[in-house]
Amino acid sequence: MNNAELMLKYIEEQNLSKAEKQFKKVKISGTDDEKYMLATSLAQYGYLDEAKELYEILLRFYPDEGELKLNLAELLVEMDQDDEALQYLESISKDDPNYPASLLVEADLYEMQGLFEVSENKLLKAKEIVPDESVVDYALGELYMTQGRFLEAARSFSILLTEESNVIEGVDINSRMAEALSAGGAFEDALAYYKKSLKNKTDIDLLFAYGLTAYQSAQYKVAIRAFKQLRDIDPHYHSLYLYLARSLEHEEKLDEALEVAEAGLKEDEFNKDLHYFAGKLALKIGDENKAEHFFRQALVLDPEYTESAISLNRLLIHQERYESVLEITEMFFEGGGADPQFHWDAAVSYQHTEQYAQALNEYEHAYNDLKNNQDFLVDYGYFLMEEGNGRAAAEIFKMLAEKDPANEEWISLLERLEEY
Repeated sequence: MNNAELMLKYIEEQNLSKAEKQFKKVKISGTDDEKYMLATSLAQYGYLDEAKELYEILLRFYPDEGELKLNLAELLVEMDQDDEALQYLESISKDDPNYPASLLVEADLYEMQGLFEVSENKLLKAKEIVPDESVVDYALGELYMTQGRFLEAARSFSILLTEESNVIEGVDINSRMAEALSAGGAFEDALAYYKKSLKNKTDIDLLFAYGLTAYQSAQYKVAIRAFKQLRDIDPHYHSLYLYLARSLEHEEKLDEALEVAEAGLKEDEFNKDLHYFAGKLALKIGDENKAEHFFRQALVLDPEYTESAISLNRLLIHQERYESVLEITEMFFEGGGADPQFHWDAAVSYQHTEQYAQALNEYEHAYNDLKNNQDFLVDYGYFLMEEGNGRAAAEIFKMLAEKDPANEEWISLLERLEEY
């Protein structure tokens, strides 16, 4: 057993003092092969400084050896010494067999620095030299994914799918192709690649992505099957419940959708979106008590959750609980920048509680934002009529008549309001 092998033996035995002595012996009297073998092994064990030292010794004797420069550069990247790594990479001759590999490492470095165009140029140069090297196409695909250039990523991945093996560096290219197509909005095309990838290995994240893509392409039955399979494998996978419930809703399976949402809340009680969606489902089923509970829970988790507050207000107005509506709208007004819907809700609530001055103020607040909303104009117009402001009411109903000139109700009201 030579000194290099002895050092590795001592490292495995955690006898670091003896390992250090052997390291010194290798540096002084070890052969070049021993130094190279030990440097490679030490790098794998995480002894980066020692490996670096050995590579530097070897480079003094072999200053033009591209493989040594490449190995040392990769080591320096791990040590966050990027500038020094680049110096070694750029010193590798273009006719060196390690030159294409050096371009790949350079591309990685420039990508990490956010210099995507430089990174792409390095990869394209490598592709010119080794056009059939799958690692280059894979690197290009990943770079394009990082940039959001999903069509180009799919093109790079498609080249790899013509090979006998669809696995590059341990990555299933079918799954990357599926993700590229899905991210680019080609949901239906992506599904076929998800299926191929899932045949090889059932990965829960991939299964979720498959279900989500099916949902996005409106293939709700496929989505339901995928999410249910995922739930069977891992019921604690929180993200599945919202999309499974949504898919079931699209299939008009409202009771089951609500059951799924409630089961999801047992797994993830702090999911405000799931509380909100459960509330919407409860409304559709006709369970107003449950709906109110879920909407309020969403607001407990996020007091600025506008969508939940608006849905809750709509329910409360339907139940004629106007004081409760005003409590919610006031909470949002205090925060500033409230949605105009809250001013409309407040106007209706003040109107029904006979606080007419406040109602008028809220209608006026909402008007500029909601003047193209027919339902708002109807409420506002009738309020103005009830308040005896026929001229202003006439202007509102004139706007409504222009939007719907065949509406006899608006025409009749305008004729009556001409008296004003």
